[in-house]
Amino acid sequence: MKTKTEETTEKGAKIKITKRGEDFSRWYTDVIAAAEMADYAPVKGCMVIRPYGYAIWENFQKVLDKMFKETGHENAYFPLFIPESFLKREENHIEGFSPELAVVTHAGGKKLEENLVVRPTSETIIYDSFSKWIESWRDLPLLLNQWANVVRWEMRTRLFLRTTEFLWQEGHTAHATENEAEEEVLKMLEVYRKFSEEYLALPVIPGRKSENEKFAGALRTYCIEGMMQDKKALQCGTSHNLGQNFAKVFDVKFLDQEGTKQYVWQTSWGVSTRLIGALIMAHGDDNGIIVPPKIAAVQAVIIPIWKSEEEREKVLEAAKKLYEELKDGGIGVRLDERDLRPAWKYFEWERKGVPVRIELGPRDIEKSEAVMVRRDTGEKRNVLQKQLADEVKKELEAIQKNLFDRALKFQKENTFETEDWEEFKKIMAGDGGFVKANWCGETKCELEIKEETKATVRCIPFNEKASGKCIHCDKKAKEKVIFAQAY
Repeated sequence: MKTKTEETTEKGAKIKITKRGEDFSRWYTDVIAAAEMADYAPVKGCMVIRPYGYAIWENFQKVLDKMFKETGHENAYFPLFIPESFLKREENHIEGFSPELAVVTHAGGKKLEENLVVRPTSETIIYDSFSKWIESWRDLPLLLNQWANVVRWEMRTRLFLRTTEFLWQEGHTAHATENEAEEEVLKMLEVYRKFSEEYLALPVIPGRKSENEKFAGALRTYCIEGMMQDKKALQCGTSHNLGQNFAKVFDVKFLDQEGTKQYVWQTSWGVSTRLIGALIMAHGDDNGIIVPPKIAAVQAVIIPIWKSEEEREKVLEAAKKLYEELKDGGIGVRLDERDLRPAWKYFEWERKGVPVRIELGPRDIEKSEAVMVRRDTGEKRNVLQKQLADEVKKELEAIQKNLFDRALKFQKENTFETEDWEEFKKIMAGDGGFVKANWCGETKCELEIKEETKATVRCIPFNEKASGKCIHCDKKAKEKVIFAQAY
């Protein structure tokens, strides 16, 4: 009779992972299920984040929270419910979010005097507080961040990438001048770029959004765009210069050093659990997800191997000693003591994308060795136990670098530059990718390109100059942009 552990493990093993080349979308949902990252909730469009997936999100939070605090920001928390009238004050803002709003009309058994919106984002309710807290130039800059959940009633959802409710952080700041606000926006965009590239091993292209793609109510929106393995773009983070739009609506003023009342300049910026989807789609393979070591919930797993009870005791004793040494060395290590066949354990941890697997059996103990296996390449080698902690650290660094290097290589190989409309259409109708091309800057032209090719202006990269004609309408080009089909 099988144990409960064996039944659970075998149930997980029965989840067949579709190959990426056959159906990338199906592969994505398969690997999430196989790695026990998340599950579908009873409420349509929502998800349950399972412990393994949430542990990775917690690591995201730890790293980003430290980066935010190092740049002078403090955490705060604001209500989930927002008076509907708040959103209606800024016309562009409410227009941009209107189809996605969840509205509470009744509570406590009766109709509310004013409808409440479940927050899709918090600009309006936060700036109501800003108007009370800011009085003079001495109160500026005000630099806040909030870790929260938000609700946007999405019609087409996908785990992590686009769900009705999701987790995120949203930064909100107020400044005395436009230049200070612009500096803040670009500073936080650089924080996101650094996090994406140095921790998620995901190369991104930073730039500005087009007028059509910018945040509702913003003066300018900046973003980082990553390429997934199906060659589609994913917006991985945004940073918005809100100008004085919200300040004027919510009367957020300060007394400057000359004694004159001025409106503040504001910014907002955020990333969400969508980045977990980015991690999966950028690095996973046909065997499961691959988690970059710097962000992994488990960096290394020790698999003890035995055939008899006598071997079991001997192997576990040695495995526990190695576990403590790796743990003391600052490595996020797990010892898998479950009474399962080693092959089941290899299979399970491979699907979960743990960077390094350490195999330890009686023969290895006799030689004072352990077998170390890399998740990214499958490379296997014997290591002396006394050197294991140092060797694992070196391997983790090598894996982190390799994941970034091969993602960057993939991005470069699938980024094209053309001035020919027919070639542009051919690329988008084929395998896709990023296309760097000239553009006139007009929304009408952008929408026509989207209608014909499903490609949008993902970003206007920094330090790129246009020359010649627009890729689509032949008018004089104003911008050189990155076009791509996107999530």
